[in-house]
Amino acid sequence: MTSALTEVRRREAPAEAPSADRRKKPPSLRKARTFYLFVAPWIIGFVALTVFPLGYAFWLSLTDSDGLSPRTHFVGFDNYVEIFKDPLTLSSLGKTGLFALVTVPLSILAGLLLAVMLNQPIKGRGLLRGLIYLPAVVPPVGAALTFRLIFDRDAGAANGVLSGLGANPITWLVDPNVRYVLYALVLWGCGGSMIISLAGLQDIPRELLEAAQVDGASYWQSFTRITVPLLSPVILFQVITGVIGSLQSFAPLLLSSGSLSGAGTVPQGNYLYMIHVFAQYFSASRFGYASAMLWMLFAVILLVTLVIIKVSARTVFYTVEPGGQK
Repeated sequence: MTSALTEVRRREAPAEAPSADRRKKPPSLRKARTFYLFVAPWIIGFVALTVFPLGYAFWLSLTDSDGLSPRTHFVGFDNYVEIFKDPLTLSSLGKTGLFALVTVPLSILAGLLLAVMLNQPIKGRGLLRGLIYLPAVVPPVGAALTFRLIFDRDAGAANGVLSGLGANPITWLVDPNVRYVLYALVLWGCGGSMIISLAGLQDIPRELLEAAQVDGASYWQSFTRITVPLLSPVILFQVITGVIGSLQSFAPLLLSSGSLSGAGTVPQGNYLYMIHVFAQYFSASRFGYASAMLWMLFAVILLVTLVIIKVSARTVFYTVEPGGQK
């Protein structure tokens, strides 16, 4: 009887307070707190330097702000509607698209050809790789100023060579010659494309090329049937990054045209979209309209990127499928 009463009292007694170890927070919560503590500087910087400027720019695009007056009026999407009605904006966007259509394939093709040549076992190829890649690390402003000096009509090295050959000097930095200077400027910096293509070439298994050679395939057949398909992901990456970069080109175009004070004296062949944005910001003081133009450019870049990815789905060869199966 006594033992039965003792058992009942033990069951009815209040549970003991949890020990200090039990009151500790679970390890997953502590790990999460540590993680967010370490990434907090990046999150703060991302919000302050990316999210807030983007939001502020979008708000400006809905106003008639001039950047100086504290009074701004909300105009809704009138600035976006004006973009489609402004012939100069549409013309500059078309010229930018043509610029990307010409320079991106040229840069990728030049880089691929240089990579193929410098992937051969030749003497001094390390030095040649460094020399060809060197222009790619030159700041765009420095490269543009260099080309401006080279193609100057009166004191440029290009006209100096022509004069030595008995030819008349050429005014390079005006229409229509200025676009060829820009193409040369883009090709001059194709060392970055060469390095990316070279890395892709060195990742191709040698056994595949040797097996094709044993089967009697020519060098051209091996290149088009094996090398290029295996390089297609690398080429796709270069196409996307090249299109994004060319659609945002600004400083080399403005500087190589000989215009440092504004966009008004830029040759019409060079009057691309970002230069028109610059003119609207700092010459016309139309901050709202210029912000809308930048958001429109973002939409165009996003759309073009999605189209490229969609179109390339059947032409890009991946050695590993998304599911992880080879």
